[in-house]
Amino acid sequence: MTGARKWLARGLTQLGWRPALLPYSGYADAQQGRVLARVVLAPASVDPAARRGIAAWRRLLTVERPDVEVEVELGGTTTTAISDEQGLVDVSVALEHSSGSAPEDAVLRLPGRAPTRVPIQAVAGGSHRGVVCDIDDTVWVTGMSNPLAAARRTFFGRSATRKAVPGMAELVQDVVRGQGQPTVVYVSNGPWNFAGIASRFLQRNGFPAGTLLMTDWGITPTHWFRDGKEHKRSSLLRLREDLPDVSWVLIGDDGEHDPELYSAFARDHHDAVAAIAIREVQESTSGREQVTLVHGVPVVRGRDGNALLPLLRRALEQ
Repeated sequence: MTGARKWLARGLTQLGWRPALLPYSGYADAQQGRVLARVVLAPASVDPAARRGIAAWRRLLTVERPDVEVEVELGGTTTTAISDEQGLVDVSVALEHSSGSAPEDAVLRLPGRAPTRVPIQAVAGGSHRGVVCDIDDTVWVTGMSNPLAAARRTFFGRSATRKAVPGMAELVQDVVRGQGQPTVVYVSNGPWNFAGIASRFLQRNGFPAGTLLMTDWGITPTHWFRDGKEHKRSSLLRLREDLPDVSWVLIGDDGEHDPELYSAFARDHHDAVAAIAIREVQESTSGREQVTLVHGVPVVRGRDGNALLPLLRRALEQ
C-alpha cells in the first residue's frame, strides 16, 4: 500500500469505515480448495459486494486493507488468512474432514460484519478436461491494438454494453459439455475491481460459470505497474499444482502474449495441455496453417469462436 493510500485509509477509519469483504469464486476438489476474496474499507452499514450498476472507472476507487485477519471455513475445515499488500485473500485450505465430494461454497468472517459466503467451483475427481480462457479480446472485444478505444471500453463500459466475441461462449461450452462438474477458469490482466463486471458479462452471454483470476493495477512498493504476462504464467502454474488431474484446453488471442505463454506451458507441462485455441484478432494474410502442433500439442487458430469450434473438435478427437 502506498503512502497516499495509507493516509486515506487512516482518515476513512477515523470516519467509521471498517474492513469488509468482496468475495470471488474459488475452486476445490475433495482434498483441498482455493478461496479468494479482497478486504476493502467501507462504511459500517454498507456491503460493498452488493453494489451494482457502477461505471468501471468508479470501481477503481477502492481502499484495500492489508494485514487483516480473516476466518475462512471450507468443507468443515476452519483456518485463518491474512490479506496481502493489495488486500487480497488467496488461501489454500486442506480439507481435513473431507466428505469425498468437493465443497461448493466457503464462509468468510470479519469482526463486525455479517459472514460472507464465497462461491466455490467444485472440481470433479479423476482425470478430465478443463478450460483456461483469456478474457480481453478473447471473451469480449477490448481492442488492445487501439489503446484509446480499449481505454474507453475498459473504464466506461458496463457488463451490458460490452460486446462478446462471436461463438466463444459456444466454444467453451463445447469443451466441457457432458461434464457434471465442468472445470473452467477465466484469466485476465484486468484488475480485481472489474471482477463483478466480468462475471455478469460471462453469465449474460452464456459462458459456463467458472473461477476468475484477475490482478491488481497501479503502483506497488516495488513496481510502477503489474506484469500481466507474469500474472498469466503464474496462474497457469498454480492451476497445474492445485489440479494435477486436469488436462487443459488453453484459449486466448494473438493480440498480446497468449501464444507465447501457452506454448511455453505446453513445452514444460505437455501432459497437462489437451489443446490450444488462439483467436486471431487481426485476420491473417500470411497463409499460416490453422491447425499446427507445438511441442506435440494441437494448436488451432481462427477469427472467432465460430471458426475455432470445428477445428478444436477435430483436434480433441485425434
